[in-house]
Amino acid sequence: MIPFNKPYLTGNEADYIQRSLLAGHVAGDGNFSKDCHRWLEKNTGVTKALLTHSCTGALDIAALLSGVKQGDEVILPSFTFVSTANAFVLCGATPVFVDIRPDTQNIDETLIEDAITERTKAIVPVHYAGVGCEMDAIMDIAKRHDLLVIEDAAQGLMSTYKGRPLGAIGDMGAFSFHETKNIIAGEGGALLLRDKTFVERAEIIREKGTNRQQFFRGQVDKYTWSDVGSSYLPSDMNAAFLMAQLDQAEKITEARLNIWNRYYDALKVLEDKGLARLPKIPQECTHNGHMFYLLLPDLESRTDFIAFLKENDIHAYFHYVPLHSSPKGLKSSRAHGDLKNTIETAERLVRLPLFGDLSEEDQNFVVSKILSYFGV
Repeated sequence: MIPFNKPYLTGNEADYIQRSLLAGHVAGDGNFSKDCHRWLEKNTGVTKALLTHSCTGALDIAALLSGVKQGDEVILPSFTFVSTANAFVLCGATPVFVDIRPDTQNIDETLIEDAITERTKAIVPVHYAGVGCEMDAIMDIAKRHDLLVIEDAAQGLMSTYKGRPLGAIGDMGAFSFHETKNIIAGEGGALLLRDKTFVERAEIIREKGTNRQQFFRGQVDKYTWSDVGSSYLPSDMNAAFLMAQLDQAEKITEARLNIWNRYYDALKVLEDKGLARLPKIPQECTHNGHMFYLLLPDLESRTDFIAFLKENDIHAYFHYVPLHSSPKGLKSSRAHGDLKNTIETAERLVRLPLFGDLSEEDQNFVVSKILSYFGV
C-alpha cells in the first residue's frame, strides 16, 4: 500500500525531546519554544512569531487581534479548511466568500474589491498548496480600504511570493505544523506578527488572557487576568520535535520538490493530451512541494479515478468541500457571486501521495498506474 501521507522524521526528534525533558521545563515557552520563535522570526522577517497548539489557534488569536465583532465581515475563499472561517465566526463576524482563480486555486484578487462593504474589516488570503496568492494586489486593496490582511499560510512555510516568505507579507499570518504538513510537530502552529503594535495583546490572548509574559520578563511584579484569551501554548516537547524539523527545513523542502518535479515531468503528457490538468506555479512564486494534484474533467471521472487507484493500493484523495455549501456555512456566511471555479475545483481535484519518504520506486509505480488509467 502506498499511503497518501506519512509523517517525515529527521531522526533527531527523540533526542531533542529528551533534551527538553532533562532541561526540566516541558510546559509551553521553554527553551525549544524560544528557539523555534527565533528561527521563524529570522527566516520570515516578522517582528514576532509565537508558537500555538495549532494553526486553528493561531487564526483564532489573529481574529481576536483584528477586533472583528458581530455585524462585521471578512473576505476569504470558500475553498479552504473550516478553521479559516471559524476563527471569525467565533467573534461574531460574517465570512464573505469570493471565488478562486482557476489556475492556482487561490482567492481571485480581481473579485475582492467588489465584495467590500462598509462592514468589511479584513481580507484572509489562503495560500493553497503552498503557492502564493497575488499579494501585491491584495495588499493594495487592503491599504486603499483600510483593511487588515491575515494570511492563512498553513501550507506555506518555505514558500515565497516575489522573494517574500508567505505568512509574513500581510499584517498577520498563520502556519500549521500538523503531521500532514511539510514541517511538522504532530500538532502545532504559529502566529506571525509583522506589526509590533499587535505583539503585547497577542501574548496576553495566548496566555489565557493574562499578562504572564510581562511577569516573566520582570515588567510587572505579578500577573493577572487582563483580556480575553485561552490556552494556546504547545508543550516544549512539541517545540523540541518541531525544532528538529526546522533545523532540516531546507533538506525537507528539497526532497519534496524533487518528488513534485518528478510527478510533473512524468504526468505532463496528460495535460498535453487534454486528459487532466496539472498544478500551475506563477512566475513570481516559489513553492515548497506541499501538494501535487490533478484536475480531472468532472466529478464522475474523479470518483472513478480515485477508486481505480485504491484498487491498486494507492491512496489519493479529493480536498475541501466548499464552505459556502456546508451546513454551518449556509447559516453563518454569504457567497459573493456564483463561485463557479470553487465548485468545479472541489469536484475535479484529486491529490496524489506526496511525503518525504516516498521512494522513487513507489512514485514510479503511482505514475505507471495513472498513465495506464488514461491509456497513455
